[in-house]
Amino acid sequence: MYFILGFDVTIWQFDTMCCRNRGLRFWLALCRQAVFTGCVALSLSHAHAATPTPLTFRISTENTPAHFQTKVVQRFSDELARRTKGRLEVEFRHSAQLFRDQDVIRAVNEGKVEMAVPGNWQLDRYDPWASLLTLPMFMGRSAAEHHSFRDGKVGQEISDHLAKSLNVVIPGRWIDLGYAHVFTSTKSIGGFEDMAGLRIRIAGGSAVAAHLSAVGAIPTIVAWPDFPNVFQQGRLDGLLTTYETIASAKLWTIGVKHVTENQAYFAQYIPVVSQSYWDSLAPDLRQAVRESWESVVDDARVRAGEAQKIAKLSLIAHGVAVTELSPLAIKAWRSQAMKDQNTLATKIGIPNALLQESERLLARSQ
Repeated sequence: MYFILGFDVTIWQFDTMCCRNRGLRFWLALCRQAVFTGCVALSLSHAHAATPTPLTFRISTENTPAHFQTKVVQRFSDELARRTKGRLEVEFRHSAQLFRDQDVIRAVNEGKVEMAVPGNWQLDRYDPWASLLTLPMFMGRSAAEHHSFRDGKVGQEISDHLAKSLNVVIPGRWIDLGYAHVFTSTKSIGGFEDMAGLRIRIAGGSAVAAHLSAVGAIPTIVAWPDFPNVFQQGRLDGLLTTYETIASAKLWTIGVKHVTENQAYFAQYIPVVSQSYWDSLAPDLRQAVRESWESVVDDARVRAGEAQKIAKLSLIAHGVAVTELSPLAIKAWRSQAMKDQNTLATKIGIPNALLQESERLLARSQ
């Protein structure tokens, strides 16, 4: 039954009217066209509405563009963007444009950034287990020993504990920075005895600070972006860091003149992703993050070692004097720093069982 111009008509009557009335046929065609156009428009609007809005994935690091870590995280960012095909809008910001590493864990938990890659020495404020890897017993160990330990059972336990304490997800293995050595402005260091009274900049870490205090130095925490100004003002005598970090910032231009290779600790960067953000991701996107990160780790570790060697040559070329300690000198330094290690571990909250298992593994690897 149709209703036309106030009259009820049957389908048969309507068809007859259409056949006899050219104007009515034209009107009917217009109606059909309008209905078709409306359906197409509605369909397109639904299709457009079904297209998901890309999720923002912000990554924060502290180092400068020339730094090795920055280049590694950029490769990860590019790979993640490629794998997720527009579903994640990956935004990488280096040079503390978003946050300094000492502040970034809070920012991750507050949802101000989705991912960060801070150094392991930055995290013991939140979890004392992070301090284990910078205890003096690890001083002078080979890169292979460090990798075996950190990629193994105890290393995974540390990652799991950190993730729970920080309310984050650690999506894969840690990437290397390399050995931290003592760099100074005016005094050459020939052994631990020469460290007495020196004000040495550290990025953080209670175990790192205790390591320096044990040989008479004065550990001083200074954020990396602030270091050049503080150093030039004469408020510091040196810093504990890596060749690559010195070279990327060209610190020979502000007075770094000496380095002593004491292999104080083996620095690595830990990838962390907000737990709440991770929970919001579809399983395939989580997998994409894990796989993208894993795709850069092995190459990053190799390149880290190469970068440290190249950086060392660069420092030598710019007049920085290098003192290479003998294995016996490093052992003597480690023994001095380890005198109060058990007391320190207890004080900062490292479980005795974890400490003993770590000592056992290190002894077995020698």
